[in-house]
Amino acid sequence: MQQKRNIQIIEWEDLDKRKFYSFGVFMTMTIRATVYPATLIRTRLQVQKGKSLYTGTYDAFRKILRAEGLRGLYRGFMVTTFTLISGQAYITTYELVRKYVSNYSKDNTVKSLVAGGSASLVAQSITVPIDVISQQLMMQGQGEHLTRFKLKPTMEATHSVFFGQTRDIIGQIFAADGIRGFYRGYVASLLTYIPNSAVWWPFYHFYAEQLSKMAPSNCPHLLLQAVAGPLAAATASTVTNPMDIVRARVQVEGRTSVTETFNQLIREEGFWGMTKGLSARIIASAPTAIVMVVGYETLKKLSLRPELVDSRHW
Repeated sequence: MQQKRNIQIIEWEDLDKRKFYSFGVFMTMTIRATVYPATLIRTRLQVQKGKSLYTGTYDAFRKILRAEGLRGLYRGFMVTTFTLISGQAYITTYELVRKYVSNYSKDNTVKSLVAGGSASLVAQSITVPIDVISQQLMMQGQGEHLTRFKLKPTMEATHSVFFGQTRDIIGQIFAADGIRGFYRGYVASLLTYIPNSAVWWPFYHFYAEQLSKMAPSNCPHLLLQAVAGPLAAATASTVTNPMDIVRARVQVEGRTSVTETFNQLIREEGFWGMTKGLSARIIASAPTAIVMVVGYETLKKLSLRPELVDSRHW
């Protein structure tokens, strides 16, 4: 039997950084556009009380499309394009921390765990204000009664373009809460996304290695990685979903206490309340993981320094 090769990991020092960042922006934007409707649906499901608005992911998709059209599924999308900055900060931090940790440990799980958590910490510091604004825009239309801030009727009726609606929401947030309002839910975001990222990367490498042992020796590594990504995403989403619900409610409803919000969720909706939006989150994270893994691994291969190309085999 032919001995199976371990999946090769391209490290930071192997990359042509100019190519890496150029291709990275395009990849990040493609991912955002692909999964945004599922992200919007997840947010509305998490914020609603019980099943007051939608009974599930498909019901939400059908009702939003019928009442608000395709535009309704992309409310707040233009604001999220600013997360291109945090996306680049995330992958840079991940690769740099991974390289730093390798000086102390060669264990891939340790490197992935520490680097993933650190990358999320940096990215969330940039992303939270963008999330606060975009989530308020997501909740307009059928979900506007669930949020503190509402677009002016004339602005909604005339389908005002992106800048007008965004400026209106930003003005309302600032008037109500000042600068701190744009970092509402920051702690909840860290408690959601640091564990999510810290869990995702180790499980991604774990699943990829396990699949490589079961698959035929001539199976392309990229295919194995494309399968490992959604498995890791589903695992991480399930583990962190309760805190993701708390984060959404804190940011949309203007709450201040993570603990109080969590306790209220348990009191009012019980154990199953912690699964709200989970299917939508997995639906969003699975294709994101596939696109990200295929795109990211391809990005790294395309960005490999020229002198190393011939020495790598996939």
